[in-house]
Amino acid sequence: MKQGRVLYESTLHHVTEVDGRIQLKDGRLVEEHEVEWLPPVETETIFTLGLNYADHAKELSFTSPLPEPLVFLKGKNTITGHRGTTVRPEDVEFMHYECELAVVIGKSGKNIKNEEALDYVKGYTVANDYAFRDYLENYFRPNLRVKNRDGCTPVGPWFVSKEDIEDPMNLQLRTFVNGEKTQEGSTKDMILGIPELIEYLSSFMTLNDGDMILTGTPKGSVDTKVGDEVMTEVEGVGRLTNTIVSE
Repeated sequence: MKQGRVLYESTLHHVTEVDGRIQLKDGRLVEEHEVEWLPPVETETIFTLGLNYADHAKELSFTSPLPEPLVFLKGKNTITGHRGTTVRPEDVEFMHYECELAVVIGKSGKNIKNEEALDYVKGYTVANDYAFRDYLENYFRPNLRVKNRDGCTPVGPWFVSKEDIEDPMNLQLRTFVNGEKTQEGSTKDMILGIPELIEYLSSFMTLNDGDMILTGTPKGSVDTKVGDEVMTEVEGVGRLTNTIVSE
């Protein structure tokens, strides 16, 4: 079941998807343009993986695998919903999307073993983790401005429980800019899969209910301009739309 959160008639609603429409808890059906979309889950700690696809690392002139996972944190201020907008700063020459499968943790744990890792997953959503490459100083110590600007990470529109995804490590990812496909890959090409990421992170810190892991993006990131409509899609999870605006 696909579940989401929206504002409709100035009221917060927890909704589900029925035949391409939005169903409120009272049974009413509304269209997606009639609501304001919120992120489908309320996040706690947000982890982001860099260079977790070999083809993406290669297009950025990195040799994979890296000596250790490239992980950094994002603030809650970065998260925004489906059909929202993200600002392109005036001083940026290269701002690109990153279509990612986002993993939502469902219970607390530390020192989680690989073979038990998926037991700690609640479900999945789609994330588009925009990067502002002009601000990048060092991949292993990324400048906060690269990944932590307000509203730079659209998430949603739906949360899908893990029981509804047969194999999260075999899902197609695609990005379309103004209707043209610009990126395509598969979660099977991750360098570190979901179980390995959970085992690694929990080896030195506690993972908690509501934590979110953005698992990286395949090759194909291109510059986006003001006015561009960017649609990121993860097979079986959903299609997330966002528009680039100016300051």
